[in-house]
Order: sequence, then C-alpha cells, then structure tokens
Amino acid sequence: MKLLNIFRSRIFLALGLIVLVLTIGILGYRYITDFSWMDAVYMTAITITTVGFSEVGPLSEEGKIFTVFLIISSVFIFAFSISLISEYILSRNSLQLLKKKKVKDKINRLSEHVIVCGFGRNGMQAAERLTSYKKPFVVIERDKKVIEKFGEEDLLIVEGDANEDEILSEAGIERAHYLIAAMPDDATNLFVVLSARQMNKSLFIISRASLVTSYKKLLLAGADKVIMPDRIGGDHMASLVVMPDLITFMDQLGTEGKNTTNLEEVAIEEFRDQVDCNSLRDLDLRKKTGCTIIGYIEPDGNYIINPEADLQLQPKSKVIVLGRPEQIRKLHEMFHIE
Repeated sequence: MKLLNIFRSRIFLALGLIVLVLTIGILGYRYITDFSWMDAVYMTAITITTVGFSEVGPLSEEGKIFTVFLIISSVFIFAFSISLISEYILSRNSLQLLKKKKVKDKINRLSEHVIVCGFGRNGMQAAERLTSYKKPFVVIERDKKVIEKFGEEDLLIVEGDANEDEILSEAGIERAHYLIAAMPDDATNLFVVLSARQMNKSLFIISRASLVTSYKKLLLAGADKVIMPDRIGGDHMASLVVMPDLITFMDQLGTEGKNTTNLEEVAIEEFRDQVDCNSLRDLDLRKKTGCTIIGYIEPDGNYIINPEADLQLQPKSKVIVLGRPEQIRKLHEMFHIE
C-alpha cells in the first residue's frame, strides 16, 4: 500500500503541473497578447492539446515565443502525466492480484478455522469476538463496497456468493471446523447450510435466523445451532427488567477487561500430560490458579453444572472455568493451553 501512496502523490504532482500550465497559458495570453479571457482560454486549450486550429488573432513576437514555450512544456508535462496514470492503473491492478494471491495462500494454509458468511452487523460482531480469542477465520462477502472498506484490515476475505460451492471451497470449507451463516436473509442462510453440510459432514454449523418458521428448517438442513438475534435481544431486555443485577453480572462473564470476570472452556487432554488427573479434585485449579470449575461437558455433549469434586474425568471431555482475566492467563501459562 505504500507503493500506491507514492503513485498517488506523483499523480497529484502531475495534476498540479497541468493546472499550472493551464494557468500560465491563460494569464500569458491575457496579458502578453492582450486577448480577452475567453480568447485566452481558447488559445491555451488549442495550444497545449496541439489540435492545430487557427489563432483568434495575430500574435506579436512575444506571443509567438510564449506559444512555443507553452507547446514544449505542455507536451512534456502531458507525456509525464499519462505515463504516471498508466503506471498507477497497472500497479494498482498488479497489487490487487498480488493481494488476492497472498490471501489465497494464507487460506490454503489454514485448518480447523472458522468461515463467516456475510459481513453485516452479526458477521462483524462474530469476527470481532473471534479476533479477540485469536481464532483464525475467513470471511465470505459479495458486496464490493464492504470488501473495499474492510479489505485493508488484514482480514482474510473471499469475494463471492456463499451459496456457490466454488466460493466455499476457496474459503477452505473442507478443512474448516466451524461455519457461521450470518446473512440477513433466512433463505440464503438455508442454502448455505445445505451446501456446507454436503461439502463437510463434520462441520459445526451455526446459522442466523430472523423468522420462527425458519428455525426448524435450518436445523433440518444441517445446522447444529440456530441463533435468533431479535428473540435473544427481546429476552435480554425483559430479563434486565425482572432481574437486572443478575443479567448484568452474566454479561460481565463474557467480557474481557482488567476488573471483570471471564469464562473459559478447556479440554481435559490439555491437563493429561502435566497432571495425573482422574477427578476434578486432582486438578485442584482453585489452589493452583484461582480459577473455579463451574461446569463439566461429557464426551457425548451432556452438560453438568457445578460438578462434584469427585467426578471422574473422561477422555475428550471439557471443563468450564470461571476466573478473572489474570487467573485465566495463569491457567494458560501453567498448563501451556493454546
């Protein structure tokens, strides 16, 4: 992008020189040959463009010398300007191609990443949260204005329609772990879910829905989770009326900050190599890190809230940990959790 900025500055220089030649030509013909302002503009135009029309009146010796000077200077300046503009257009196209190739190479190296279909309000929120948790993701968006607006932020963006199998393949759907269908239209999300499920059977698909009637259809199409933002928003606002302090506290759990709490899910395999852990008591996370285990996820997906300390740990299970950000960081550092 620095190269493009250099070309832009040179183009502004060329435009400035053209304006300067026009100004000198008009003022010169006005005061050296005593032409009217309209005649001066006309004489300047036919002189610097070398079209060969006749003069509006006889030229004095000074006028002829000035005309020769104007022709020579304008030829060089216009040639310089055209070369710069051509170079800028070619370099811009080349840089865009290089950028697309660079993005494609990065996507080809990704695995177990997230694909976000649609970069509207919900898609942006998802991208922000994924970025904060350092989860690799690829955005699929067809609106060129959106791509131009956010394309400079080092986002991996694939331009095209998420309904097309080629675009999903370009986003690396065969290697992806999650897909978020965040487009505003339920029918579009439905087609994306259908295509994605056919292309990757093990993909975990999360879809947005606006209508209640679309909820079951998206699940039948292959979505693992269906989120209705409008319904969640209404429930959240009503809950703030009924139990404001509890809801405010729950909101803080998902917030990262110096004086706020945070939640984390950790696979049991992350502890196995460093701790002989047969039960939650063996982990003893409260003493070691200050974090508290508030939930346990069994391998079959069953959730246990506030599990007993003697609960036997199983392979491929997870624990849900509550702690302040510094405690979560200590947990990550102690057990080398990625």
